[in-house]
Amino acid sequence: MNILLIGSGAREHALAWKLAQSRQVDRIFAAPGNGGTARIPNCTNAPLPVDDLHALRLYALDKQIDLTVVGPELPLVSGIVDEFTAAGLTIFGPAKDAARLEGSKAFSKAFMNRHGIPTGRASVFTDFEAAADCVHDMDALPVLKASGLAAGKGVLLPASRAEAVDQLRAMMVHRRFGDAGETVLVEERLYGPELSVLAFCDGENLRLVPAAQDHKRLLDGDRGPNTGGMGAFAPSPLATDGILETIEHSVLRPTLAGMAAEGSPYQGVLYAGLMLTERGPMVLEFNCRFGDPEAQVILPLLQSDLVDLMLACANGNLAGQEPQWSNESAVTVVMASGGYPDTYETGKPISGLTAGLPLDDGPLVFHAGTKTDESGHRDDGESRPAVLTDGGRVLSVTAKGADFRAAVSKAYREVDRIRFEDAVWRTDIGADFFDS
Repeated sequence: MNILLIGSGAREHALAWKLAQSRQVDRIFAAPGNGGTARIPNCTNAPLPVDDLHALRLYALDKQIDLTVVGPELPLVSGIVDEFTAAGLTIFGPAKDAARLEGSKAFSKAFMNRHGIPTGRASVFTDFEAAADCVHDMDALPVLKASGLAAGKGVLLPASRAEAVDQLRAMMVHRRFGDAGETVLVEERLYGPELSVLAFCDGENLRLVPAAQDHKRLLDGDRGPNTGGMGAFAPSPLATDGILETIEHSVLRPTLAGMAAEGSPYQGVLYAGLMLTERGPMVLEFNCRFGDPEAQVILPLLQSDLVDLMLACANGNLAGQEPQWSNESAVTVVMASGGYPDTYETGKPISGLTAGLPLDDGPLVFHAGTKTDESGHRDDGESRPAVLTDGGRVLSVTAKGADFRAAVSKAYREVDRIRFEDAVWRTDIGADFFDS
């Protein structure tokens, strides 16, 4: 089989690594890929932007692609599944109408309310003054959410009403998030630990994956600005059998049934970002793809063939699949550029990287914002091209272990081997749960 993998982050590197383990796969083409996907045997980077659906479709037809796997949300929300399906191409991911669960928080909130899916109360605004009035009328501080795609940065937690109004003005008047902030949700602030629960879906059936928890704040102790994610671990100790059963029957199955009833059956990975509140699990948001960094801790625990699962989702026969998962624990530590998530420099040489990714129990280094340099610099004196930083989040260092302490120890030993100028990472991934 020939696989086309769309995306350029650590999530896509992890997907490429897992797909390459399938005996069914002959070639993988990563569009555009990164410095890590370029190191995977039989994987070729293709310099195509993820939002050029026409060029991607033509490329898939030219390369006789048997399965396309979409990593990021933008092409899914833009309708790449519809375009590929119309061309007779098999593709893993939800169609455009189903991807509205992530592409429009306003749609998602209304959908949950229609189908009785537990979530926080919210009001939706397109007018700044009306949104500001709502903030002043609320009994407690809200959460502010840009309705559209904002690269994981569109959820704001103001510390005062004045700050909330300033943040609304930045979104709705000064267009901090562009078109994504034209519509804004002023939402009830929920309290409790967060949990990420993902499921493979074929439109009717679903199969849960190990629940994960990520760390959104930049700095230790959950301080600093929100980011796309600075680390994760799985399976979460919060995800008891009872909690997972509640989430499956109160959130995931009603979502699948509701989307099908509304004429938009959901196929692909459904990601429910939840908060475990005193009122029970409640949905904070839906994503229409694997999370990042959640994918980097979940995929190494999968023992089944990922290609089989993806084909089953795309072809509507997931009922015949029972994925097998390792009973180990996995931890991911994200190494980022200094200045992330705001301004940062790129092009910094990275040293301490191994030549490839091990297929045993050794640490895994998934590339996010990297590129290869053919100009002659070498990271360790050998002859292969150097790897340079090329983004905010640069690397995801993942390790497995018999328990979380073993996984954490392995991951941080690998982090200590890697160097690039002004590197930033958290030292407390999972500490609240496993150091007591």
